[in-house]
Amino acid sequence: MAETGEEEKVSAEALGFSDLSDSEFLDLEDAQGLDASLSKPGPSCELSGNDGKPRSLQKWKRGLDVSSPMERFHFKYLCVTDLSTQNWCEQQMVYGKEFPGFLTPEKAALLDTGASIHLARELEVHDLVTIPITTKEDAWAIKFLNILSMIPTLQSEGHIREFPVFGEVEGVLLVGVIDELHYTAKGELELAELKTRRHPMLPVEAQKRKDYFQVNLYKYIFDAMVQGKVTPASLIHHTKLCPEKPLGPSVLRHAQQGGFCVKSLGDLMELVFLALTLSDLPVIDILKIEYIHQDTATVLGTEIVAFEEKEMKGKVQHYMAYWMGHREPQGVDVEEAWKCRTCNYVDICEWRKGGWVPTSTLEPKTKKKK
Repeated sequence: MAETGEEEKVSAEALGFSDLSDSEFLDLEDAQGLDASLSKPGPSCELSGNDGKPRSLQKWKRGLDVSSPMERFHFKYLCVTDLSTQNWCEQQMVYGKEFPGFLTPEKAALLDTGASIHLARELEVHDLVTIPITTKEDAWAIKFLNILSMIPTLQSEGHIREFPVFGEVEGVLLVGVIDELHYTAKGELELAELKTRRHPMLPVEAQKRKDYFQVNLYKYIFDAMVQGKVTPASLIHHTKLCPEKPLGPSVLRHAQQGGFCVKSLGDLMELVFLALTLSDLPVIDILKIEYIHQDTATVLGTEIVAFEEKEMKGKVQHYMAYWMGHREPQGVDVEEAWKCRTCNYVDICEWRKGGWVPTSTLEPKTKKKK
């Protein structure tokens, strides 16, 4: 098991993208279901428009006729948390992409608190170092170096945290970050997902279903990686990476310190895919979600989640149909209208104003100054 300081892992911020593993820090009355990407941009919120400004809903509606959301937002891949947010409310997720940064300071502070708890746990098993990068190839190289540094620890039955995963699902590249992987006393590989809560109570069933879907998707992608089902060709196709491009000096120096003799991203990719397929790492046996109270660090409860592959795939197909432009976004059913109470976009929601069906385009209201 790795002790603090025995291994170094590059900060997630250096990757150029991140899938915030604790996608839900808030309680229902605070802003349950809020898309974490509003406060921490990931790959799927890098661009709002060609002029750098958020697109209006009118432009977005016109765009439905000519391009898919993947093309319109210029996304090359999605985060697992993008899909899990769709599981909560797809319409809210879309508004989050259309109007990034539409988040109150109070809610942003709550999200930062949850992220700090995750960072503290990560520092228990390894140090973090920041590596300057200038290209997307450098960003992915750091991701690969992190994977290479964690595989031996997992092989020796230690536990690792913040493990990057990626893979093609329904024709789209998904990336994510698994909170923790470790072996149980029986030798089973367990995925442990941490969810922090502002108030000392477990989440409602709707949020639990969102969390269950998230860890199911993590297992599906991880298992494909260790079974050799993820290919370099697929990764290059989606990300448009240039494997022959030389790595930056800071990344090369870090790789050499880790004992890796590489010059380009392609060299690193070859090492990573060999390590994943030849390491004899097993598939994930157990999915566990741990809910803790933010202020006291008290464990509120633990959920053991069944892997429902057929149900998960059905949901992924439905969510991907939106991203590929095969259907318009959908809001919650009227039975779950209670979710709207804490939504930032309730005043502009077409789905809600139209009686739970899309209506004419609306512009967001300006925030009132206090």
